Amino acid sequence: MLLKQYKTHFFNTLKNIQDEQEIESFFFILTEYLHNLKRVDVALNPNFELSDEEVDKWNAILAELLQEKPIQYITGEAWFYGLQFEVNENTLIPRPETEELVEWILNSPITHYPLPITILDIGTGTGCIPISLKANLPQANVSAIDVSVKALAVAKKNAQSNKVEVNFIEANILEVEDLFKLPSAISHNPSSYNIIVSNPPYVRNLEKQEIKKNVLDFEPHLALFVEDTDALLFYRKIAQLALKNLSPNGLLFFEINQYLGKETVELLKNLGFKNIGLKKDIYGNDRMIRCKK
Repeated sequence: MLLKQYKTHFFNTLKNIQDEQEIESFFFILTEYLHNLKRVDVALNPNFELSDEEVDKWNAILAELLQEKPIQYITGEAWFYGLQFEVNENTLIPRPETEELVEWILNSPITHYPLPITILDIGTGTGCIPISLKANLPQANVSAIDVSVKALAVAKKNAQSNKVEVNFIEANILEVEDLFKLPSAISHNPSSYNIIVSNPPYVRNLEKQEIKKNVLDFEPHLALFVEDTDALLFYRKIAQLALKNLSPNGLLFFEINQYLGKETVELLKNLGFKNIGLKKDIYGNDRMIRCKK
């Protein structure tokens, strides 16, 4: 079968569950993944022939896409801030909104200090935040925490493949009383953190009906959901730790629930943080907060 013939079959099969632009994106991601053919290569090779074995591979992937499995879990990779990351069912898929958070951090004056700064990411998942920060701030001392051993294994591989050094720490942040009492933090020996950043679980159970099937059925719920009765649990705990462990005038960054921007700002204000800024994402939703100790 010719690849261009399979393309017609691919589009017809998915057209009832995905829009045409998304299907086209999937198709060219897969031509590169399966055949190392970029979009231009496909155009230049209109008679590219698929073997029976290759058709079987396409069919198996097509069956997964029909179940709305994310393409990133099928290929095992995702791009974030210009870097390639391994992803699997133990990690959230990095999102464009989180790239905006990284950009906000990198544009902060504190990142241009003459001395190396110290950064901590809490709930790191794939490691996309600390790895991207380290890649752009090579002199920074960067650490990251996650409760999931399996997620940390992925993050460590991503740091290695992107040739950066990040200190990864296994810990349940809700059980931590002082960040500097963690054994691996002590061995890393920061006197304080200039920046603490977190994209913690923030989707309330009551919001599950808004979540698309590809997220709800495949991405790790541990990294997504919080109880309706205490939706700001992680923000409160991390902010309390930041009061202890941030340097004077250190910065705390959060990615937040779009519906709880005002409540999160109020929480930080009541804890004594200053210069609290609430920022919208590219979709116009309240998505990020920056504040100063």
